[in-house]
Amino acid sequence: MFGFPSLSLNSLFVLKSIKKVIRIPNMDLCNNHALSPRKNYTNSSESVSAMKPRRQNVGVGLTISRRVTRSMTKLQPNSFPIPDELVFEIFSRLPSKTIARCRCACKLWSSMLRRQDFTDSFLTKSCARPQLLFACEDDSKYIFFSSPQPENPEENSYVVASNHLARFPSSYSLFGCTYGFLCFGANMMLNCDSDEMIWNPSTGQSLTLPRLNSRLRVGVDSYLGYDPVAKQLKVLSMNRSVASGELFSVEHQVLTLGTKNLSWRLVECCVPHFSCRKWICIGGVLYYTASVNSSSFSSMVVCFDLRSEKFRFVNFMETFSRAMDESTTLVNYDGRLVLLMSEDSSNVTRSSKSFDLWVLQDDEWSKHVYVLPPSWKDVVTEIMCISGMVGTSEIVLSPRFQYVPSYVMYYNVESKTIRKVGIQGLEAFQGSRFYTYLNYVENVKFL
Repeated sequence: MFGFPSLSLNSLFVLKSIKKVIRIPNMDLCNNHALSPRKNYTNSSESVSAMKPRRQNVGVGLTISRRVTRSMTKLQPNSFPIPDELVFEIFSRLPSKTIARCRCACKLWSSMLRRQDFTDSFLTKSCARPQLLFACEDDSKYIFFSSPQPENPEENSYVVASNHLARFPSSYSLFGCTYGFLCFGANMMLNCDSDEMIWNPSTGQSLTLPRLNSRLRVGVDSYLGYDPVAKQLKVLSMNRSVASGELFSVEHQVLTLGTKNLSWRLVECCVPHFSCRKWICIGGVLYYTASVNSSSFSSMVVCFDLRSEKFRFVNFMETFSRAMDESTTLVNYDGRLVLLMSEDSSNVTRSSKSFDLWVLQDDEWSKHVYVLPPSWKDVVTEIMCISGMVGTSEIVLSPRFQYVPSYVMYYNVESKTIRKVGIQGLEAFQGSRFYTYLNYVENVKFL
């Protein structure tokens, strides 16, 4: 049922335990200790005082209900130890919601599934099967869905079934997504003074960040990045301050997640700028667009190295005598930063004629122009947003507002072909504002 090839007898013991916990029918009961790695057991005559079903809330809308029986509290004569590597391999192939259920089955499984070596292994496998993440802004809440990310769909009828993840109040503003974690902050349009928060849809865990050490609080911008060397998530935040009638980003501070005592530390930033909420994390570096002040267009890219916690600035306007368009999107282009924008418009519409792709390498920009085919006007009927790129040849776009049928669009810059991929499960939210993220991965790490 889980699609494991050539399972050994040891593996079957593990699967029996897992299948019973997630309540798959027609399976024999298996004792809870069958998963204990490298440990010898003896039979126990412990009695069970309560045989009534027990219910546990897991989070992310999951509830476990299971009946305690004598066979769960004593080992069978043929029980034997299972290597850690085999246990981890089996668990790492399960969906994140199943992992959440298994964590609540017993203390042994909970401890095992929180270990760093297991969460790293799960993340590695999850990165090999990236997903599309949809954030629907509907009235007073965000509603999140995920779908498998199709690889080279060949025809427009290709359909991807969506998976409802969870809901989140829209009193927060969605800043972005990194390695399966979402970053939220105060929604300034609603004049909310909410604290920054990190949320993991896979585990349901949300973490409220401590308030910034600040004398002023006009507004806050936050960016979430991952350092692959130290295997740490870090938040870069900055306050907004008014000077001469203009807003500037000041008091840049960093917070390392996963530590016992969460505390902000100031980092030096010598170039005054106003940060924008377009950003991406690539290879341990946070990139975000910025302008010289709040009344000008984005004219530079700020690079923050999560390892050294140092800033550097790459100018865009001085090189090309132009600012970035509203359509500009930061993209991971085979490990390099790319600015992708519509060449002739602030929006991507049926009247767009080409895409500009600016590649950053060694702090130098190189430009590529991709002229759109005549069929573009026949396919595009509404305002589109650039979601990113798959590899170095396919640009992914999505409608700003989704209607039935919901879809995302793939444009291959080499073959100049356009394909629409239908998304099932979003019919109830037609007309709502959607944000689409590429390469979303499930991450079962707890902070």
